[in-house]
Amino acid sequence: MAGAVGGLISLPAWANGWTTETVHSTHQILSRGQVNLLAEMVETIIPATDTPGAKALNVHQFIQKMVADCYAKPAQETFRTGLDSLDGLAQKAFSKPFAEGDVAQRTALLTQLGQSTEPAQKNFYSLVKGLTIRGYMSSEYVMTNLTHYQFIPGHYYGCVPVQAKAVTQPK
Repeated sequence: MAGAVGGLISLPAWANGWTTETVHSTHQILSRGQVNLLAEMVETIIPATDTPGAKALNVHQFIQKMVADCYAKPAQETFRTGLDSLDGLAQKAFSKPFAEGDVAQRTALLTQLGQSTEPAQKNFYSLVKGLTIRGYMSSEYVMTNLTHYQFIPGHYYGCVPVQAKAVTQPK
């Protein structure tokens, strides 16, 4: 019993010690070039406006960690081959790598991937788009500044003024 209590007492201090440096993926599934390509892809899906875009919030790192740690080998392969084919499709479409295309070219290429009849391309795009949205919406910036997330909602106000209402008896 004492061990359980001691563990529960130390749990918040342990969890507060997490930083981006201490939480590393045990194995990297992407090369440096693929990571940069993924960063450009997520920035195309959620670009910077008056709020930071997906790239600025490191959503590409979230996606890489999720795929590496939580998805099976076939999904990881689909993810890697999809990133490799993205640059090839960009070369065919606008004769330059995806990262060097303008916003309209990138958007058109991603729309083409989303509407593709080839299952591998469609699965790749669906995976990246879904994880981009999830990573963006659960980022610290969005949760604190846009959705005003409260860790413990429904604050209890124990001392508030109460007005007594006169009750009249029916005759």
